Amino acid sequence: MEIQPNPQLLSRDDNSETLPSGKLEGVIKRYLERTGFREFCPKAVLFDMDGVLMDSMPNHAIAWQRSMASFGINMSKDDAYATEGARGVDTIKRMVKAQQGRDIDEAEAQMMYDEKTRQFGMLPKPQIMDFALQLQEKIHHAGLQICIVTGSGQRPLINRLLEEFPRVTRERLVTAYDVKNGKPLPDPYLAGMKKCDVEPWETIVVENAPLGVMSGVASNALTIAVNTGPLPDSALWDAGADVVLANLKEVCEFMSL
Repeated sequence: MEIQPNPQLLSRDDNSETLPSGKLEGVIKRYLERTGFREFCPKAVLFDMDGVLMDSMPNHAIAWQRSMASFGINMSKDDAYATEGARGVDTIKRMVKAQQGRDIDEAEAQMMYDEKTRQFGMLPKPQIMDFALQLQEKIHHAGLQICIVTGSGQRPLINRLLEEFPRVTRERLVTAYDVKNGKPLPDPYLAGMKKCDVEPWETIVVENAPLGVMSGVASNALTIAVNTGPLPDSALWDAGADVVLANLKEVCEFMSL
């Protein structure tokens, strides 16, 4: 599949910072310059889950605030969005160290994360992101593989993903339990590439969070950021995104699907 940027996305009239210098045609060229690869031949698209396929981040923010408060940890909405994409137990370890000055082991962090999961489960079911299902259908029919790479360890949400997204399979799924080192390190997306048997220059990553973007960039995949949350576009550019778009419909148009 050859990606050709859609001319309709080459300029915007809303003073948005979403598109670099108002143009997309140089994205692939800049990607090749960044990585040193000689070619870009996409064979797989690796999606993050929360904030990309599921509109779940508002619920995550509430669950984080409520659960961590029960352990004497102050975690704000901004903290939840800033740490999005990391393994939950890693986030908890860092916050406990910063606020309580103690190092906790994996078992205690998991116990605290289990409470966060419980709080999340008490909230209304998050909606599927607009155009998520249509985009995956178009990618599938274009002959590209689909893989999900999430820092989440919340099994009910992951099971829902498997049930409601026909093109998602357990064999093409990387969760917090599949890697030792989570985002922003490249390990999760490298694991996704391994599951799809593709190389970085054959891979597109679709992310929405700075830590996830950093992970995709570190894996040397072409990394598309979709800004579905409250952070400014600059946070995604600063994380190294190859392009920043507003939603999944624009991702589809960018990929000319």
